[in-house]
Amino acid sequence: MSWLDDLESRLESQLEAFLRSSPTQEALLAEQDRQDRLNDLRRQRLDLQQLAEQQRQDLLQLAVEIRQWQQRVERARSAGANVLANRAETHIGSLMERGRLRWQGLAELGQQFTALEWELTELGGRAAAPNAAREPGPTNGARPEAATPEPANLDSDWAAFEAQQDLAQLRRRMQR
Repeated sequence: MSWLDDLESRLESQLEAFLRSSPTQEALLAEQDRQDRLNDLRRQRLDLQQLAEQQRQDLLQLAVEIRQWQQRVERARSAGANVLANRAETHIGSLMERGRLRWQGLAELGQQFTALEWELTELGGRAAAPNAAREPGPTNGARPEAATPEPANLDSDWAAFEAQQDLAQLRRRMQR
């Protein structure tokens, strides 16, 4: 055991003895630890929300790109350029696979967010977090109906809903 380990051990035992003799200080320390954990969880929640929003935007862009390539396939087929159309369909398949992987990532973020929200609730931080009910990535592919009622978010929520519907439709097509 090094002198640093020995010093740390002695300091820790002195702190424990002090806290046992002073319950109010122990309660204050516990409350400070709880507050620090709450603040850390809130920062994590904001980070997850930002990451989820970025992934949603990426999925929306990917859906637009897939639609464009599907139109190109139709144009190539109608023009008799079947080789080009086949190559474009292969590209669409790779784009859809990227979308599937991103969708899975968003679902995983939703699970992380749910676990984080549960921990926040357990620590008593739910009351101080009015936007906490908004989950960034639902695992079942549907957005919660009780989204925030602000009109400013309605447009982005509607766009996200349409993108989810488009992705679900694309997945169904790929399974045929």
